[in-house]
Amino acid sequence: MALDSPAERRDEVVQVAMGNGNGVAPLQPLRPAGRPAAATAPYLDRRLRLNPNAEHKPQDYSDVRGEYAPAVYSALERHLPPSLLDADRDVKLHFMRDILARYWPQGERNKVQRHKEYRQRILHLYKPLHEELYNMHPSTFFLPTFLEAVRSNSEESFRSFMTEPIPGVYSFAMLQPTFCEMLLEEVENFEKWVHAMKFKIMRPNTMNKYGAVLDDFGLEAMLNQFMEQFVAPISRVFYPEVGGGTLDSHHAFVVEYGKDRDVELGFHVDDSEVTLNVCLGKQFSGGELYFRGIRCENHVNSETQHEMTRCTCGAVFWIIWCCSAYAVLHRGRHRHGARAISSGLRINLLLWCRSSVFREMKKYQKDFPTWCGECQREKRGRQSQCVKATKMAFLRGAGGATI
Repeated sequence: MALDSPAERRDEVVQVAMGNGNGVAPLQPLRPAGRPAAATAPYLDRRLRLNPNAEHKPQDYSDVRGEYAPAVYSALERHLPPSLLDADRDVKLHFMRDILARYWPQGERNKVQRHKEYRQRILHLYKPLHEELYNMHPSTFFLPTFLEAVRSNSEESFRSFMTEPIPGVYSFAMLQPTFCEMLLEEVENFEKWVHAMKFKIMRPNTMNKYGAVLDDFGLEAMLNQFMEQFVAPISRVFYPEVGGGTLDSHHAFVVEYGKDRDVELGFHVDDSEVTLNVCLGKQFSGGELYFRGIRCENHVNSETQHEMTRCTCGAVFWIIWCCSAYAVLHRGRHRHGARAISSGLRINLLLWCRSSVFREMKKYQKDFPTWCGECQREKRGRQSQCVKATKMAFLRGAGGATI
């Protein structure tokens, strides 16, 4: 999701609410073309709430078509200013669209439209191999221990089946082996079909040259339930500071590593607030994960400090990737990579979970000392300089004193 261009951002008038305790950030949405100014003018100075109104029940947006899924509007509605919550649905919808539109310049929208047309063509022609994959069946998809923990919905229940090999990185058994096998077969069937139809398959991202986007051939609705019902409850507990409690969209895909595939993946961050990475299987060796520090946008490319946690990924992650159905959950901004595959083939399911609310709010923050390692280091540096300056001022004052 692209952010505003510099030119667009210069034209915006944004004021940040600092230290007023109201949990809101100011917005000045643009008026939609062709819409009377009077329809939106009363809300131009309203502020989007930082914390959602948990008691408010959003309206139904399932009939809304466009670039965003209906769940995005339902999630964002809880953050609308109180004076707007009881407004007509059309007014709220235009207000939210004004906010969301600033993420996508026209070039990005054209790109999305082309992708939408590509996806519609596939959905019209492709015949699924395993129809049961396209609707959520929790008892068939997930392990009983995982389901029980999610039903309990508490930090204690989640930690009962998780390990935390690196701070903020959690690993656990999640999927039924039969589900992994069916998904692998479905992906293989789709790739064969694409080749036979002479389609140009769209790859998951700019980093992976092999793999497929699961949303492109009909799995989007099921995977959205996957995120909302089985990833979001965990993220709400462990990653609230990066939008874990407001996940409302996703990008789901599989990646393939092997001799004739991608061999490794360099050091990077994901375009997500929270990432779920599940090994689906095959036989392989190598390919261990490693993590080196959490970064906000301002510090993505900053060097790793010596005091930061570093994992060379020995036995712990070796066991994870040698067992299908095992998952790793981490912040998207936790920098990581995958070491080279030395033999065999490894296929992983990736679910990049995103929060439009968090992405809107973080534009108004200068730093993120609660989770970004470099922001923490800079904050400590400023505090240290302040203490030194205070001491120097005291010593100078004491030196000039007379008895």
